[in-house]
Amino acid sequence: MAKHFASLLNKGHGLIGKQSEDKKNQHVSVLINMSAKVASITDNALGGWYSYRMSKAALNMATKNLSIELGRGQKKTVCIALHPGTVDTDLSRPYHKNVTNLFTVEKSVGYMMNVINSLSLEDSGKFLTYDRTVMAF
Repeated sequence: MAKHFASLLNKGHGLIGKQSEDKKNQHVSVLINMSAKVASITDNALGGWYSYRMSKAALNMATKNLSIELGRGQKKTVCIALHPGTVDTDLSRPYHKNVTNLFTVEKSVGYMMNVINSLSLEDSGKFLTYDRTVMAF
C-alpha cells in the first residue's frame, strides 16, 4: 500500500516540528504508522497475543524499511511507528484492570500530535510512544 501513497508524500511541502525552527529542510512529509507497545520484541515479558503482536512487529519492520527508502533524495520523509498509549475503546476494555494510564481518545490524539509536531528528520525510523519515549523494536 505504501508504494501507492509514496508519490503523495513527495507533495509534502510544509515545515514540521523542529524543522520549522531551524529550517534544515523545508520540504518534509510525515508518515505515521500506528503501532503498539506489545509489538516490541525486547519489551515482551508476558507472551500471548501472537497475531496482534506479530502484525504490529511486521508494521514496525515496514516502518523502518520505509524510513530508509523514503529518506533518499532531496525530498525527505519522516517515517515513524507510534504507540498511542492504551486508549479507552471496545478493543482495550477487557484489559482495563491492569492499565495504569488509560487515555480517552482525545487525550491520546493530543499526545500524538505533540509527538508529531516535535519530529525532525533524525526521528525517522524510530518506534515512539505517546510521550516520545523511544521503544526498542
